[in-house]
Amino acid sequence: ISKSKLDSSKLKENDHRILGQQMDLFSFSEVAPGMVFWHNNGLIIYNELAEFWREMHRKNGYQEVKTPQIMDSKLWKISGHWDKYKENNFVTIYEKRPFLVKPMSCPGGILIFKNKPKSYKEFPLKVGELGVVHRCELSGVLAGLFRVIQFTQDDAHVYCTEKQIEDEVFKLMDLVDLFYKKFDFNYNIELSTRPEKRIGSDKIWDLAENTLKKVLEKRKVKFKVNKGDGAFYGPKIDFHLTDSLGRTWQCGTIQLDFSMPERFELEYTDKDNVKKRPVMIHNAIYGSLERFIGILLEHTNGRLPTWLSPTQVRVLSFTDRNIDYAKKIIEKIGSAIPNVRLDADFRQTTIPAKVKDAELMRIPYILVAGDKEEKENTIAVRVRGSKIIQNFNVGDFVSKLKREITERT
Repeated sequence: ISKSKLDSSKLKENDHRILGQQMDLFSFSEVAPGMVFWHNNGLIIYNELAEFWREMHRKNGYQEVKTPQIMDSKLWKISGHWDKYKENNFVTIYEKRPFLVKPMSCPGGILIFKNKPKSYKEFPLKVGELGVVHRCELSGVLAGLFRVIQFTQDDAHVYCTEKQIEDEVFKLMDLVDLFYKKFDFNYNIELSTRPEKRIGSDKIWDLAENTLKKVLEKRKVKFKVNKGDGAFYGPKIDFHLTDSLGRTWQCGTIQLDFSMPERFELEYTDKDNVKKRPVMIHNAIYGSLERFIGILLEHTNGRLPTWLSPTQVRVLSFTDRNIDYAKKIIEKIGSAIPNVRLDADFRQTTIPAKVKDAELMRIPYILVAGDKEEKENTIAVRVRGSKIIQNFNVGDFVSKLKREITERT
């Protein structure tokens, strides 16, 4: 069994597949086409992004859930995935019943909603899942992290009343904005309307499309209409990122859905004790965590912000006699920042060779401890590939590093 060979001759040097090899982030294998084998370094980036997502959603009143990977076809027949996306589904048989490997987290989340009766007092009810989903793709179109078969979707749902839609869409737009600013992305907005393959009546689609259009106009944002590109269950507001190379990527989405609540017979009791249908707002910000990591790697040329970098600091010794001083620096940083990702290179080789290895890994801070630094109780710091070496007092450097990690700057 071999790993997938990467032909890098036709790739640009900042291609995420080349960066992935250099920085030891991930690999692919013929045994699992379009599925990522995350190495420790890559998993650090993945987990940090997931934790940032969790933290921001908790702050915004979301609960987190987890639903099964494989569910009976009858669930997917109700949702419409069974018929609308037959060619994209992985089907498996268990006890003579067809099951589907989940292509989306919404139907499983709906079952959690249905588990207990709901009252209007619980609305808006916000629930999110970092759900691993599978979608069949032809092997010829697979391309690194950009086009995969298995991926993690940051799928969140807001269950609310019709009156709450505008307010909730506004809050979601603020949340999307917060995420993209954090990563230095500009973005454009599109309103994607009903596709040919869809569920729900034209009356429902008219209501959903007009509601989103009104919200965008009220928000006074520039948007263009993307005809026929909505989800099969509802129209959506799509966010198209622009990266540092001028390319655009559709990542975030806010989708208004009156159809799924109807098909799954979702209900809540309103203040007059009458049963009503909730509205469902689907949203994703990264879209696919895998794809977002690929975009981010190319956007930054692998020079990720400190809080995301697999190794945040590497300490190099100038000669063997400086190792004790280098160890003291490591201890000082480690005790001030408990979860700092820090390593050392004390090999008996030249400083340029050590720096070259650290540079290949795109380590944000390369620290050199030599005789001069030991004498002055300082460190020489090479910052993010800059040729200029900066001298820092150890305490000042620790404060700077701590701030970058804890505040995710």
